[in-house]
This record gives sequence, C-alpha cells and structure tokens, in this order.
Amino acid sequence: MAPLFYPLVFMNFLFAATTLCLARPSHLTAGATVVAAVVWIFGNGPLEGAILWRLNSAHGLTVSDLLSALALGIAMWGFREAGAWKPSPKRRRRLLNRRY
Repeated sequence: MAPLFYPLVFMNFLFAATTLCLARPSHLTAGATVVAAVVWIFGNGPLEGAILWRLNSAHGLTVSDLLSALALGIAMWGFREAGAWKPSPKRRRRLLNRRY
C-alpha cells in the first residue's frame, strides 16, 4: 500500500489543479497546473499503465503521461484566458492619505 500513496497524492494534485484552472483561469492556477503536470511525470511510477510508444527497453510514452500533456494544454489555455501579465497599480492605503 505504501508504494501507491505518493502517486495517488500526485494524481489528486494534478486533477485538483486542472479543475481549478478550468473553473477560474488565472496565472496562479495555470502555474499550479504546470507544476502539477511536471510532478506527475516524475511521480506516477506504479500508476503508469500501458506503454503506447517505446523509446528504448527502459523508457516509453505511457497512458499516464498523456494526463500531463492534457494538463499542460489546460494550463496554456488558462494562461491565454488570464490575459497579459500586467502588474497591478500601486494602491495607496487610506490611512496614509488622511491628513489629521
């Protein structure tokens, strides 16, 4: 049971990040989706599934790697929906604007 714990946590992180990015696209949620996709590529060990395309005897493209590709596509959509990165104008605090 212990070898499946971390891959399941990584998979839940991937699903939660992509769902949040689809629900509320922003730079933050799209960035979290990119991080989740990269973590999933390296942490999906026991949950990889069938090998679709073999690079060599030890490496290949698996079914679970397609989840990372889908998540990266959703992240790109989220970045596009969030628009250009514009720093917010500096807001002055009300207490500093009052004159006593």
